[in-house]
Amino acid sequence: MSSRSAPLLIPVRPDLLITSNLQIKPFAGVWSRGSMVKRHDFDFKAKCGRISKPRTQAGDRVLSIKSTLGSMNDGEISISAYDTAWVGLVQDINGSDRPQFPSTLQWIANNQLPDGSWGDHQIFLAHDRLLNTLACVIALKSWNIHPQKCQKGMKFFKENLSKLKTENAEHMPGGFEVAFPSLLEMARKINLQVPDQDSPILQDIYARRHIKLSRIPRDIMQQVPTTLLYSLEGMPDLDWEKLLKLQLLDGSFLFSPSSTAFALNETKDQNCLKYLTSVVQRFNGGVPNVYPVDLFERIWAVDRLQRLGICRIFEPEIKECMDYVYRYWTDKGICWARNTKIEDIDDTAMGFRLLRLHGYKVSADVFGHFKKGGEFFVFPGQSMEAVTGMFNLYRASQVIFPGEKILEDAKDFSSKFLRQKRASSELLDKWIITKDLPGEVGYALEVPWYASLPRVESRFYIEQYGGENDVWIGKTLYRMPYVNNNEYLELAKLDYNNCQALHRMEWDKTQNIFEEERANERFAWAKTTALIHTIESHFRKDESSCLKQRTDFVYEFRTRANNMRDSDIPRRLNTKNKGHGLVEVLLRTLNHLSRDTHGSDISDHLLQAWEKFLVKWQEEGDIHHGEAELLVRTINLSADPTMMDFQLSSMNPQYQRLFNITNRICCELCNYQDKEHQMYENGSYNIKTEGITTPQIESGMQELVELVLQDSSLDGINSKVKQTFLTVAKTFYYVAYFDVETISYHIGKVLFHRVG
Repeated sequence: MSSRSAPLLIPVRPDLLITSNLQIKPFAGVWSRGSMVKRHDFDFKAKCGRISKPRTQAGDRVLSIKSTLGSMNDGEISISAYDTAWVGLVQDINGSDRPQFPSTLQWIANNQLPDGSWGDHQIFLAHDRLLNTLACVIALKSWNIHPQKCQKGMKFFKENLSKLKTENAEHMPGGFEVAFPSLLEMARKINLQVPDQDSPILQDIYARRHIKLSRIPRDIMQQVPTTLLYSLEGMPDLDWEKLLKLQLLDGSFLFSPSSTAFALNETKDQNCLKYLTSVVQRFNGGVPNVYPVDLFERIWAVDRLQRLGICRIFEPEIKECMDYVYRYWTDKGICWARNTKIEDIDDTAMGFRLLRLHGYKVSADVFGHFKKGGEFFVFPGQSMEAVTGMFNLYRASQVIFPGEKILEDAKDFSSKFLRQKRASSELLDKWIITKDLPGEVGYALEVPWYASLPRVESRFYIEQYGGENDVWIGKTLYRMPYVNNNEYLELAKLDYNNCQALHRMEWDKTQNIFEEERANERFAWAKTTALIHTIESHFRKDESSCLKQRTDFVYEFRTRANNMRDSDIPRRLNTKNKGHGLVEVLLRTLNHLSRDTHGSDISDHLLQAWEKFLVKWQEEGDIHHGEAELLVRTINLSADPTMMDFQLSSMNPQYQRLFNITNRICCELCNYQDKEHQMYENGSYNIKTEGITTPQIESGMQELVELVLQDSSLDGINSKVKQTFLTVAKTFYYVAYFDVETISYHIGKVLFHRVG
C-alpha cells in the first residue's frame, strides 16, 4: 500500500490519554511468543526527553533489497537433498549404465553433514533428516559409489529412527507418509538394513499412508490433477499413459523434481527430461523440493515488507510483484507457481488479500472452490489443516466488501479453528517453522483489521519475524531467502528506530508526530484533533450550552475568518464574551498550519473546511458528525496543497459519498466509544474478541473499504487520497475498540521501546 495510507502514530482523544504518570498495562491477548507481556509504568514526559541518537543511514540496505526484489524470476529456494537423490537415481535415457545427471551425485557427496546425515544444517527435525539421509544413501548405493558415506549415513539413520515417535506430527514434511515407506522398500531391495512395516516405530506412518491414499482413489488421481502428483515417487504400479496427460506445461508433475524424476525413470518422457535438465543446471547440480515458486516468493515477500513497515520504500518493486501475480490469477485461485492445474487456499488467500489491498479486481467467489460441507480446506483430500492456511484465510476474510457471504463464512470458520488451536496450545504449522507463530496469530485474533494501525502492527511483527532463521516445510525443510532474510529485518529495525526517534522529538517539541516526509500531515492531524476536542470540552463544561452559544461561536469564527483573509495577523478581540478566546486560538492555529504546508498557502481551503464543520456542529449539536470529514480534508490539503479539495468534492459524487460514509462511521464509532467508556468507568467493561458487533458500523466499514480499494480509474479519485478516508476511519475504530490502558500500552511500546 502507499505510504500515504500509513497512519500518523495514534491520534486519539486527549481526554482519554493525557494524564500524569500514566499506568501502562499490556493488551489482554497473545503477544510475544504467545505469552502475556509484563505490566510497565511510563512517565511520558521523562521518556520523551531522552531523544534517540541520530538516524543511521540505511541506503545500502535499501539498494540491496531493491536489487533483490527487482531480480525476482522463478524463485530463490534452497536445495533439497531428498529430491536431488531422486534425480540422481535417473538412469541415462539413451540406455547406458550411467546416471543421467551425474552432477547430482557429486552434490550429494559434497553435502553430507558431519554427523552422517543430509538435510538442513541449522534445524534438526528427525522426519526431515531421516528422509533426506535414506534417499541419499540409496542414490549412492545404487551407483556403488562412496561406500564410506553410505555407511556413515546408515549409522545416523539407525541411531535416530526412534525419534520419529516423539516428534510433532505437524512438522512432518509434506507427503512423508507416502514417500518414506517407498524409500524403505527401495532400501530393502538393495540390501540396506531397515525395519519392516510391522516395526512399532513405523506403524503410525504406514497407517497415515493408507489414510492418504484412500482419500484420493488411484483411478481418480490418474484422471484429474490432485496433490498426489507431488508424491508420485511413493506409488508403484501407476498408469503412466494417463498420468502424462496431467503433466504441467513445464514438463513437471506439480513442480516436484523428485516426482518428475520418478516419472522420467519410468517413461523416458522428453518433457520430464527438459524440466529436470533445466532445474539441475539452474541449481548447479542440486535441485529444490519444488520449482518454480514465482508466485509464492512474490506475495510472501510483499506481505513481509508490509508487516515490517517498510513497504513504502519499495512501492515500484511491489507494484511489479503484484502485477505479476495478477497476471496469473484465476477464478479458482493460485498455488505457489504459475500455470498450474491445482490451487491451494494458502497462496490464494494471501494473493487475494494483497491484490485487493492494492486495488486489483478480484472476486471473493474464488474461496467457494475451497469450501465443502461448511468447512474450508487447503487442498482437497488433505488429512490435516494447516494453521497458516487458516491464518491467511482469516486475514483475507477481513478485507470484505458488502454482500460477500463467502468471506463471512470463511472468517467464522478460520477464527474458530485458530481459537481452538490457541486454546489447546497447538499453534504449530505444517508449512513453516517460524519464530513466533502464536504471536502472529494472537495479534490477528485480538486486533481486527479495521483497528490495526501499521505502526502498532509493525512494532509487534518486527519481534515476531525470524528473518533468515524461519524455515519452510515441503517434502523437506527449505528456505526462501527472498521471503525470509535478515536484510528485511535489519532495515525494518533501523527504520522503526529512526521513526521512533522522530516521534519522540516531535512529541517533546510539540511540533511537526511514521515517516519523516509526512510530518506536515501528522502535525495537521494532531492539531486538528486537539482543536476539535478542545471545542467539545469548552462547551461541555456548561450544561446550559445551546444553539445560541454555538451560533455565536460560529458567527464569530466566520467574522474573524473573513478578516483573516485580508490580513496576515488577525486582530485581537475582547475575550470576555464566551468563545472569543477559543476562536482566536483556533484561527491562529489554522494560520500556522496553512503556512507549514510545503511552503504553500492553504489558508482559504482550511477556513472553508472548518466553516463547513462548525456550521454542521452549530445546527446538529454533535461535534463528531463532521469530524472525520474535517480530518480527511486537512490531511489531504497538508499532503498536497495543489489539490483543489472543494472542486473535487463538487465535481465527483463519489468523493462526497466517501465523505458521507466516513462521517457516518466515525460518528457511530464515537457514540460507541462513549458507551464503552461509561461501561469501563462503571467496571462492567469486557475485552472484545470478535470486533465491534454493531451491524451498522461493520456494514459501513465494508462499504468504505470497497469504495477505497476499488480501481481508481472507475471513480476518478486518486488512490492515495482515498486511502486517507480509510486511515481516518480505522483510527476511529481503533480508539473505539480498545480501552484506555491498551491504547496507552501501545503508545508506550511504539514510542519508547526500541527494537534490538
